Amino acid sequence: MPRFVLAPGTGFRTLPAIPLSTMSALLALGILLALGLVLVIWVVGIYNGLVGLRNRFKNAFAQIDVQLKRRYDLIPNLVETAKGYLKHERETLEAVIKARNIAAAAAQAAAANPADGNAVRSLLSAEAGLGGALSRLMVVSEQYPDLKANQNMMQLTEELTSTENKIAFARQAYNDSVMTYNTKREVFPNVIFAGMFGFQPAELFKIEDPTERSAPKVSFT
Repeated sequence: MPRFVLAPGTGFRTLPAIPLSTMSALLALGILLALGLVLVIWVVGIYNGLVGLRNRFKNAFAQIDVQLKRRYDLIPNLVETAKGYLKHERETLEAVIKARNIAAAAAQAAAANPADGNAVRSLLSAEAGLGGALSRLMVVSEQYPDLKANQNMMQLTEELTSTENKIAFARQAYNDSVMTYNTKREVFPNVIFAGMFGFQPAELFKIEDPTERSAPKVSFT
């Protein structure tokens, strides 16, 4: 329908009518823009949620790292104390130090990026090797009563046991955070955007070999 306006000094004049097709196109464009905005907000929400959960399990891994470093610091002192008694067990002592150094290097790499599944798996393998080496050392040490009675050795093994317990507690908290993150990442449609934005699955901190699941027994009491 034509529109009429009053122009000063000219009276009424007719404005051109907006075609119905143009109005429909503008309406459709407005709807598309609104839907696009909603989609962007939705995707941003998914992204931010994944970032928050990833940061949470990274922080949980940092707590494991603190306890691992504490254990790595204790082991050389433990070996040095045992060295005076286990003069014929040089191979066992060297195996512990070697395994400790491998595990420490693997822990450093994993701590740099806990989201790197390969780095975490390398740490788990190194930790299994260290646990086995420590267990062999403790079995050998049981055969030396004087070493068992050494006050420094008793104190170190007590601290090591306490640290192992703290590692187990921190590991559980980390695994809970990883499960929450992985679940959030894997549900549809999050999994589509997770792949697009580079959110890779996180690795649980667990030891597959049942014989390595428990901390090495280090108590001489």
